[in-house]
Amino acid sequence: MADIIHFRGPVLAAADQVRHGLWSVDGRLTFSKPATHPGRVLDGWVLPGFVDAHCHIGLGAAGPVDPPVAREQALADLTAGTLLVRDAGSPADTRWMQGGTEFPVLVRAGRHIARTRRYLRGFAEEVEPEGLVEAVRKQARDGDGWVKLVGDWIDRSAGDLAPSFPAAVVRDAVQAAHDEGARVTAHCFAEDTLDQMLDAGIDCIEHATGLLPRHLPRFAEQGVPIVPTLINIATFPDIAAQADAKFPRYAAHMRALWERRLERVAEAHAAGVRIFAGTDAGSVIRHGRIADEILALHGAGLPMAAALDAACWAARAWLGADGLGEGARADVVVCREDPRAVPGTIKALEHVVLGGRIIR
Repeated sequence: MADIIHFRGPVLAAADQVRHGLWSVDGRLTFSKPATHPGRVLDGWVLPGFVDAHCHIGLGAAGPVDPPVAREQALADLTAGTLLVRDAGSPADTRWMQGGTEFPVLVRAGRHIARTRRYLRGFAEEVEPEGLVEAVRKQARDGDGWVKLVGDWIDRSAGDLAPSFPAAVVRDAVQAAHDEGARVTAHCFAEDTLDQMLDAGIDCIEHATGLLPRHLPRFAEQGVPIVPTLINIATFPDIAAQADAKFPRYAAHMRALWERRLERVAEAHAAGVRIFAGTDAGSVIRHGRIADEILALHGAGLPMAAALDAACWAARAWLGADGLGEGARADVVVCREDPRAVPGTIKALEHVVLGGRIIR
């Protein structure tokens, strides 16, 4: 006997498209009414499961976590409606979590790749410039089509943010990843790092706090999206306060980046730069906060439909995942009200359905 769920409310098949009459039959969606009565009927506004495009399952404040902790992280994301995670670097091998039956669908990037002693201890594969290309090839083969570079970090000898690797080496590394069939994203806080990454043919930028007006046409023309991680950028004042005594220039820089964080996101959206939602959960940010990030994007000036798109339809298309189409995998969240009109409804989801299985 088929396992059937009837989603009886309005269906947001796209940010601007409402349909009616959706069912899950044995874990697949259909807009055709089945002959058999459903086992469950779920009411509310239907959206595709949220995407967290910058998440670190398997990572804790001190590095890799044990499987039971990774499990708790993934389940926190799942119950919050995150049904697809793009891992943005983890020192833990999380392949055992894949399959999309018990946990969110997980697209792995392997470990971060950072410059030696220029990143958080225990997080990354640390290399010198001459080892970057080979490290990228290794992580490209180990992941699911993504490689994560640490594009900049504090250079203690300079007392400020600085690129991690020479520009020519970054270009070679990005090309190596492309040769392996992988895309490359990079952690970038500072302004000048963005020029380096765009010159190298990068595929995505994380944080992008250094966006300047001169960058925006290039991001739009090259089709390079950003994942602003606004709920993580909110920690910059605390980082600056801790650095003030020893690295005052760096502290001032971090505060300046924080002060313009919302304007930068709004300017990027206005310029046609693609924006995706990511929480940066896994080190200092707790898991299960995708709604907070969507609302932060809205608070930065994105219309609510665009903020939702950053975690729903467009994000899924970018990662090659199903939305709410005929025959799509039944990864669905249900809100009490239309989230475009009542944004806060995404913080109290009525239902979460993973692969046709009702989670809540």
